[in-house]
Amino acid sequence: MAKKTSAAGAGPETTGERYVPRLKQRYLDEVVPKLRSEFAIENRMAVPRIEKIVVNMGLGEAIQNIKILEDGVEELAAIVGQRPTITRARKSIAAFKLRENMPIGCRVTLRGDRMWDFLDRLINIALPRVRDFRGVSSRSFDGRGNYTLGVRDHLIFQEIDMNKVDKPKGMNITVVTSAGNDERALHLLRELGMPFAR
Repeated sequence: MAKKTSAAGAGPETTGERYVPRLKQRYLDEVVPKLRSEFAIENRMAVPRIEKIVVNMGLGEAIQNIKILEDGVEELAAIVGQRPTITRARKSIAAFKLRENMPIGCRVTLRGDRMWDFLDRLINIALPRVRDFRGVSSRSFDGRGNYTLGVRDHLIFQEIDMNKVDKPKGMNITVVTSAGNDERALHLLRELGMPFAR
């Protein structure tokens, strides 16, 4: 009996079966066989996969106004569905009035179903809402198969009520894969629907 999946952003269906995120099901059913034949991978477990997604929101203005940090934490939690941790300065920088251990942002690491749901919403809902969107750069890999995407305005996520936001906030989203190199990671993300610029 096939597992039921739900649309992007929706929760599990109430049929008593285990919820499988839509994008994860697509990865298992379509992407794995395609990558196995494309790269002649014999062992199914050796097929590149997404291991985790790290979302980092830098909030430098929090040095002067702690409310900016509190808002950022709440908004990032709403976007990813998981409570972020606060990031702190590693060293003091006098020119920026920054002291060691001061809060300067927040970050969250997503794994499992939350990771798949977030990636699905990013690809299919959030990125298409970017003004004049022409695709994401295919040059933002790190040489080891991990991809980092910068988002200038967190208002592209439908979980954020723009009437309650004082100021748009940027974030970096890093997709960590097991690919080992950029070519395989690019193919993996492209097959999952990441809209790379032509």
